[in-house]
Amino acid sequence: MNGRLVHVGSAVVDYVYRIDALPAPGTEKTASSYAQVAGGGFNMMVAASRTGMKVVFGGQLGSGSNGDFLRAAFAAEGIETLTPPSLVMDSGNCVALISSDAERTFVSWPGAEGVLSVDLLAPVSIVPGDWVFTSGYTLSYAGSRDALADWIEALPAETPFVFDPTPVVSDIPRAILSRVLARTTWLSCNMAEAAEIAGFGDIEAFAVRLLADHCPKAAGVVIRAGAQGCFVRLADGTAQAVPGFKVAAVDTNGAGDTHIGAFISALSRGVPPFEAARYANAAAALSVTRHGGSSAPTDQEIQTFLSHGDRSTTAHGRKQEAHF
Repeated sequence: MNGRLVHVGSAVVDYVYRIDALPAPGTEKTASSYAQVAGGGFNMMVAASRTGMKVVFGGQLGSGSNGDFLRAAFAAEGIETLTPPSLVMDSGNCVALISSDAERTFVSWPGAEGVLSVDLLAPVSIVPGDWVFTSGYTLSYAGSRDALADWIEALPAETPFVFDPTPVVSDIPRAILSRVLARTTWLSCNMAEAAEIAGFGDIEAFAVRLLADHCPKAAGVVIRAGAQGCFVRLADGTAQAVPGFKVAAVDTNGAGDTHIGAFISALSRGVPPFEAARYANAAAALSVTRHGGSSAPTDQEIQTFLSHGDRSTTAHGRKQEAHF
C-alpha cells in the first residue's frame, strides 16, 4: 500500500434512532433502538482503513464530550488526528432517524468541525504518495470554506485530490465549489448531487458535463446510483456502468461513505478504476446489510463476497435498495 489518505473533512457524533416510519407533523414516535456512534467523515475513513489504507485526519475535533467520544473512536480504528482540538467548542452532532425501509433522515448541529483556519491546517503536511479527501459538508460551513479552498488549491500538483459534494452541495457558494472542482482528481457523487452541479440529463450526460465543464483536471468521475451500482467515466472518454449487488438492506446510513473510502483505497494500491468501482460497490452492498454508519467491511470480507460468483444483479424492492 502506497501513501496515506489525508481526510480534511468533518466528523460528528451520530445519535441514531430506529423507527418504523417517520412521525407525522405534531405527533411522536417511540424508537425501537438507540445508539451513539461516530459519524460524518468517520464512516469514509473507516472504509479506507479497513481495506488497508493508512488514514490520518486533518479536520478539527472539539474539546467536550462529543470530541472525546470521537477521539476514542479514531483511536480504536488506528486513525491519527493531525490538528489540535478546539479549545472553545465541542464537536457537532447529527440525529439520524432510520426507518423500517432502511432509509435515513438527518438533522445536524455543527460544532468544531465547521471551523478551519490557515493556522489550524498548518500541521497537515502532504508527502509524496498521499491522497487527499474533503467533502461538501466542510465546504458548506462559513467558518471553514475559504481556508480549506485555499489549502486545496495549494496542494502539490501530483497529489490526487478526491471530492464528495454531499447532499449539501447547494449550500456551497458557487465560487468556492468551482475552485474545488477545478482541482479535483476524482469526483464521487450521487445522481442528485450530479444534477445540482451539472444540470438536467441522464447519468451519462452528467458524467460528460462534469468532466468537460467542471473538473478539467480530473482523472475521472464516479456517479453513485444506489442499488444500481455506479457509472464511471474517465478523462480519456472511456466509460462503464458498473452494476450493483443484490442484498437485503437494513440500514443505508454511511453506504456512500463506504463506497468512496473503498474506491480510494483500491485506487491507491493500483487497482484499475472500473475494477475499483466494482470493489466499492461490493463494500457498499455489504455495509447496508449491517446496522450503523461505520459498518464498512474489511478487504477480506469484500474479496470473499466477490469470490462467491457473479452477484452483479441489482436489488429490487424497497427493503433491498442500497442508496448511496
